[in-house]
This record gives sequence, structure tokens and C-alpha cells, in this order.
Amino acid sequence: MFQYEIVRDGETVEELLRNEWRLGKKQVHELRMAKAIMKDGEPVNWKETLPKGIKLTFTFDMPASNYKPTPSCHIDIRYEDEHCLIVSKPKGMATHPNDASDINTCMNHVMAHIQANGGTYAEHVHRLDQGTKGLLLVAKHPIAKSVFDRMIEEKSIIRTYEAEVQGNIRSDSGTINAPIGKDRHHNTRRVVSASGQHAITHYEVIKRFKGTCVVHLVLETGRTHQIRVHLAHLGHPIVGDTMYNARQTANGDYELHAIQLQFTHPFLNQIITVKDQ
Repeated sequence: MFQYEIVRDGETVEELLRNEWRLGKKQVHELRMAKAIMKDGEPVNWKETLPKGIKLTFTFDMPASNYKPTPSCHIDIRYEDEHCLIVSKPKGMATHPNDASDINTCMNHVMAHIQANGGTYAEHVHRLDQGTKGLLLVAKHPIAKSVFDRMIEEKSIIRTYEAEVQGNIRSDSGTINAPIGKDRHHNTRRVVSASGQHAITHYEVIKRFKGTCVVHLVLETGRTHQIRVHLAHLGHPIVGDTMYNARQTANGDYELHAIQLQFTHPFLNQIITVKDQ
């Protein structure tokens, strides 16, 4: 259950769901049939124009997510409200299970937190590679999942990353627009390919050192290994990312950090900025 305050005079529930939140037809139909939206304790008239400030209460059966909870949650929660939470995923931890034997992923820890607080539902809105640490957005109910998924598609959730790369990128800032596809000769590697999926990464050089530089990167799309592939394509792979032809580091690893998430909250109507420094 959650409440939502109408922010536009003369808006109907139908307009809120279809035009503002842009929920799918099936989801809207299910909410209507379940009489899931109430005003002053009574089911709302979906065609009634509502004044600004009216509070609607959404009540519906919450499905259960399939992630097996860990005994307790051992990841840091950077932000939480009744619609979503943002966690800091540790390096080396998968975002979600790939099979039943995966029981120590980020989403297993998230579910431990959700269940400890009486909930049953949590679904990640995007994902981070196992070797990438940092901020991950998780929806806490199906309506939030639908809205945040659409916001990711429309690029209205700004995801900023930080990486140290080999060499010094000539330009202080730029955009890498290069499609990404699977490498036919390697199961997990990705490559820039004319037949691949559309992929855009924006970058800005933050610090320059003798043989490396630190860059901040903003994803416009979210392809597998996108930042790693694009930086290697630019001729400046992430330091230690041997899969993409970087020199091996002493610890045999690379550093890619999701340092910031920023978006206009669709249910609270305020700008949310969360940093993981």
C-alpha cells in the first residue's frame, strides 16, 4: 500500500496511470478491476477530475519475489522510501542469481532487508557487472518497477560511473556512440560491432596522471560491459581490465564504480540524488 498526492489540477486517475506513469494496459486493467485506488476510503471514480493535493491510496496484492534471503543483509542501503531503495553493491558480488545455487547475490541481501521489514517484493531496475561496485536501484512494488523500467528506457535516470583508464584521453570530454554485440570467439566478452545493439556513453576526464586518467561516465544506454567495451574501443581500457586488453594490475582486477544515481522521483515528485563516494 502507498499514497500518492495529485500534483496537477484537473487530473484523473486514468490520466495519471496512462499518461504520466505510462503503465501498461494489463496493469491498468488489473488496478481498475481490483478497485485498488481509493480516495477518502472509497474506490475512486477513474474519470473524475481531481484537484491538486488530493491523496490517493493504492492497495493491491503484493507478489512475492523469488530471491532467497540471506540470513541478514550485509550491503549498505544508501537511500530508501516506500517505493524504492538504492544499495551499494560490493565489488565481486553478482547483482542477481543466475541459478538456484546463487544465494549470496545483491538481491539475496536486499530480500533479507525487505523481509525483515515485512515486505515480500523487490526487483532490480538495472544491473551492475560482478566486477563493478556501486549504486543499484531496486523497486519495492510492481508499479514502481514498471515506472522505473520506463524511466531507464527513456534515459531519465542518470547513472554516473568512475574509472581509471590506461593512457590519457586526448579530449577532456566526449561521446562514444558505437553498437555493442557478442564476441563470437568468447562466451562472455562483448565487442563493438556494426550488427550490435545501439550504445552511447558520455565521458569527462576528471584527473590526469602520467600514464592514466580518471574519467566520469554517464550511460545513455545499458548494454552488457558497455563502459568497458567503449573505453577499450577508444584505445583506453580500464586499468587492470585484461578481458579488454588492459595490462594486468598487482591485484589482477579492474576498478569501475557506479558513483551516482539521479532522477526525478515519479511518486514523490522531487529530485533524488544519491552518491557513493
